[in-house]
Amino acid sequence: MTRSVQALAYSRPSALDSSQAGQLLGLETSGGLTPRGVESHPRFFSGFLTSPRIAARGLLAVADVASARYYRTALPSSLDPVVTGNGDRLRFESFSGCCGVYARLDVLQEGLDGARTDHGTTNVDVNNPLREALSRIAGDDPLHLRVGPEELAVTTLNGPVVEKKVPLPDRWLRGFAEAQVVSAGFDLRAELSAAEAVRFLRSLPRSSGNASRGAQWVIPAGKTLRPTTRPVAGAVCLPGPERLVTLQRVLRHATSLRVYGPVADGAATASAWEVVLPGMRLTLTLSPDASRGFSGEGGVLDALATDDAAADAELVSVLLAWEPRIDLADLAEQSGLTVERVRAALTRLGTAGRVGYDLADASYFHRELPYDADRAERHNPRLVAARKLAGSGAVVLDGDTAAVASGERRYQVREKDGMLSCTCQWWADYRGRRGPCKHALAVRMVRRGAPVAGGAR
Repeated sequence: MTRSVQALAYSRPSALDSSQAGQLLGLETSGGLTPRGVESHPRFFSGFLTSPRIAARGLLAVADVASARYYRTALPSSLDPVVTGNGDRLRFESFSGCCGVYARLDVLQEGLDGARTDHGTTNVDVNNPLREALSRIAGDDPLHLRVGPEELAVTTLNGPVVEKKVPLPDRWLRGFAEAQVVSAGFDLRAELSAAEAVRFLRSLPRSSGNASRGAQWVIPAGKTLRPTTRPVAGAVCLPGPERLVTLQRVLRHATSLRVYGPVADGAATASAWEVVLPGMRLTLTLSPDASRGFSGEGGVLDALATDDAAADAELVSVLLAWEPRIDLADLAEQSGLTVERVRAALTRLGTAGRVGYDLADASYFHRELPYDADRAERHNPRLVAARKLAGSGAVVLDGDTAAVASGERRYQVREKDGMLSCTCQWWADYRGRRGPCKHALAVRMVRRGAPVAGGAR
């Protein structure tokens, strides 16, 4: 598995301090991109949290996911959450070490009391002493929040005094992209009241003892959800229900629970679980299986295989301005592209961590992950293999069909209604549910005349 080491440099540790003026939660930032360019320690917000106890628990939930592995849990993982200032809100995001759970806490405008939130994206330090301090917040006394260094510190820093070096696997970056692509295909499937949400979530297992049972399903029944043994009409997949245990941190403050997912087709699918809180939302998106991370889902591959999407992404990226809601029709009008091409461009930008998807708003939002996320495209195994096949002359087109020579075997790829199928084992196993196989990708590249790198088959 390709990985690098990510250095996160902070001016000082994040901390919760008390004084005669009250409590101050200072979240220190690492390097990130803002409208002014790259900054070592950007400052996004200084004001008050309207519900400090709830915000503290929401932030802890995001940190829980960042430090967790829900599959093969013996291997530790920790990467400080990403924070994005979107003008009217702060978004805290994390991804589990096993690449199977994506978490986001949206602190909305009504959850913040202070100056306008600035724009940009960076990592934020969440250390163990801070976690302990946040867990002790019990009341709703005013809590001042500062995201980024104090104004005076900006001009007096001589360099970072806190540095964390953490592994950053390519599959972790691909997971961020795939989670966004998968979420864009979800619809709201159920909404539970606070009481029913608490009752349902507390009934779920807290350990992975039942993980071997495979996919589980729930179906709306009156005001609640009930388990079902098969994906009947209206059912939502609940893969690895123990992975929702993080939501327990905020349950007592929930006003409702929203469940999102695709139309059930009989196969295990990803799903998203959003706890609505006063002035905030906490969302967990689960991969289709606890042992299967988002990084292998393949939802971004078609967009990565086209030259059009690459050029369109360059154009669309210039028009992004850290909007909390990206309007596809507006982008299409500004760029002169069709809505479909704008959507493909946003998918490609997602592979570099430059857009995410907000289910509650049913729209994309702009952010810039503070990593060299382009590696996720360069080292995607299926994409690399497809480019080698296309570049080595292994693809022979014949109308709606194509022959692809791969190793000692030849595969038939057929196109019907814009969809490609293949005679390989990958297609037989997944039937397109985890994106196209390398043979279908190679055929698509050749049909579109995309330049590819040559190489061995």
